[in-house]
Amino acid sequence: MTEQLEQWYALHTKPKAEYKVAHTLTKTGLEVFLPELHTNQNNKIESTPFFPCYLFMAANLNKVSASVWQWTPGLRYIVASGSQPIALPSDVIRLIRVKVQELNTRNANPFTGETGFTPGDSVRIINGPLKDMVAVFDGPSKPSRRVHVLLKMLDYQRRIQLDAADIEKISESTQHTNRRRRRTRGRGRPIAH
Repeated sequence: MTEQLEQWYALHTKPKAEYKVAHTLTKTGLEVFLPELHTNQNNKIESTPFFPCYLFMAANLNKVSASVWQWTPGLRYIVASGSQPIALPSDVIRLIRVKVQELNTRNANPFTGETGFTPGDSVRIINGPLKDMVAVFDGPSKPSRRVHVLLKMLDYQRRIQLDAADIEKISESTQHTNRRRRRTRGRGRPIAH
């Protein structure tokens, strides 16, 4: 009989327990792969599991005691068909690694990624019922080709969601010519120009 080699298996965890399970299994000597998506939140890189509640483990289940994963805190079960754990080809794991790496490279700065805008940029709406209105780019939205802009109307600033293709960046020189000069300092006190 041939000896079975290590194979990859998908593990299902409790919500938000992926890192805890990965750490525990790594300490037992198993190879663990937890795909992470890196996002830029408030100029800080945050990592979240790419597959919430799932991670991957390479093991020879004939050599590793079942108690290793049955009693791991936060781990629910090995993904199986009936009572037989499903082994994943190593090509699938390699493909996931490559695709997650590509996503993380593209998401290094999500504001300038697909949209080309950074928060605070002045933009003009070029399509739709708000055409030719000026707004301030606030950030991307979900789904990916949607963005949030701040639109000032009637002394009220409103956050709206638009398609990224419906806005264009305004140059600094154009922006200042459209802005009205202030006439008062507030409470009716005039400004001498």
